Amino acid sequence: MVQKAKILLVDDRPENLLALEAILSALDQTLVRASSGEEALKALLTDDFAVILLDVQMPGMDGFETAAHIKRRERTRDIPIIFLTAINHGPHHTFRGYAAGAVDYISKPFDPWVLRAKVSVFVELYMKNCQLREQAALLRLQLEGGTQQGAAEKEPAGLLAELSARLAAVEEQAEALSKQLDDESADAGAVATAAHLERKLTGLRRALDALEPGAGGSAATLPSQG
Repeated sequence: MVQKAKILLVDDRPENLLALEAILSALDQTLVRASSGEEALKALLTDDFAVILLDVQMPGMDGFETAAHIKRRERTRDIPIIFLTAINHGPHHTFRGYAAGAVDYISKPFDPWVLRAKVSVFVELYMKNCQLREQAALLRLQLEGGTQQGAAEKEPAGLLAELSARLAAVEEQAEALSKQLDDESADAGAVATAAHLERKLTGLRRALDALEPGAGGSAATLPSQG
């Protein structure tokens, strides 16, 4: 079973959180509520999220300050943030949102279809990254001579073939996603995330190819997953 991605919804108004849940429920992912910046930071300590929808205007710690804390943490700094705001003070206010690390900045009231489409892109990128990490873990087991998940019971050639097939499936999906982003003139943040994923896939493919008989597999190294 494919594990669902978690989406963090941060807003101090319960009716806004309810509206976001209604809009995003069609994505069939796990929606997590936070009614303040502090509550959001606590949630980020224990769970991994595909994307964060963050209200700008909140009492106490506002969206900009919350985003600054998120970007300072090693664990959370790469999570995409979409700012939601009911006010618009012009280009300077928007620039402050992007400077705080947001991949997008949307003014309320927003088009539900547009918001759902934007969030779905980051969810899909997150799922591809999860698949990539799984393939890297399997490859590490082979490199280290591990025995988890029955690796020791399989012939090396058979395991390599299985890993190659799984990686090929992820590569195909990533390529299709990149083409979709190009066709739809997607946000720069989504395009950059997709490019980062493709670079990691390329590194993993090279490491896997190096394990093929006669390719000097003992020298193979895995790409960083950071």
